[in-house]
Amino acid sequence: MNKYGKIISAAAAVIAAAGLGVTVCVNGKRDKDDPTPPAEMVQTTEASTQPPTMPVYDSYVPSYDGMTEKTKLMLEKNKNYAGWIRIKNTPVDYPFLKDPGEIQEGQPYYNNEFHNPNSFYLHKNFERNYEFAGALFMDYRDNFGAAEDVQSENIVIYGHNMLNLTMFGSLRNYYNNYSFWEQAAFIELSSAYKDYDYVICGNAVTSGYKESDFVYWDMEELDTEEDFNFYRDKLREKQVFDTGVDMEFGDKLVTLSTCYGASEDNMRFILVARRLRDGEVAGDMSTIQRSDEYIKKQKELEKEKTTKEKS
Repeated sequence: MNKYGKIISAAAAVIAAAGLGVTVCVNGKRDKDDPTPPAEMVQTTEASTQPPTMPVYDSYVPSYDGMTEKTKLMLEKNKNYAGWIRIKNTPVDYPFLKDPGEIQEGQPYYNNEFHNPNSFYLHKNFERNYEFAGALFMDYRDNFGAAEDVQSENIVIYGHNMLNLTMFGSLRNYYNNYSFWEQAAFIELSSAYKDYDYVICGNAVTSGYKESDFVYWDMEELDTEEDFNFYRDKLREKQVFDTGVDMEFGDKLVTLSTCYGASEDNMRFILVARRLRDGEVAGDMSTIQRSDEYIKKQKELEKEKTTKEKS
């Protein structure tokens, strides 16, 4: 997507966790200019395991033309509705909202409260009522509208790492677990207008501080080959394991971001998936294009295996 009109990053709120029985992924010295939202883990199973019934879109939507009927219903419930995400063989089957950005006091729709960008739905559910687990939400700078040529190259969706596996709690099953990835490698992501399929191409543990060498949350527009390759190479550098899925400039990505473990070092666990290309089929890994490096490595392993069998 062209960077014209890109909104400059603003500060995200730091959540006070005293008395909530939670472990916060930030410490008391977290920089106020850090744009990443804090992520938390609940020590109980207080969150509902059922997603809201149906969701709809925000201010960057040009009109209702072409919107799905599901979207129209959801927009009546919440104007920030941005789409739906589903990962087969996991509990992830939820609507996600677009963060409204900075909210000034005196807006009834947002409870008349001030909120920094990427913070309103941290502890607000789909109905905009308080719930510790919050809702899944897309970065306020991202565009996932009807026109694919102006959609953000990297959609970032945030969610809490809940111990009862709701929200993005089940993503912990991917930690260093290649077998689980094989069973849940595809993501269904619906915008207000269209359904898309993605394949998970990488996962990584990385810092959530702005001083990080991989500020994935600030890289929604990968519209130059240099920017895309930097993102891909950093992901591979930090990856927990190699999926072998090819990533090339021009691919549309989605990055799922949640807290990593119960620590105070503000670490994040991310899953990155790319939109399927022509000829690739959701659910069929044999159709997914693999990277040259992965193919070369597999051939070397096969050759090594054959040599050992002959000796």
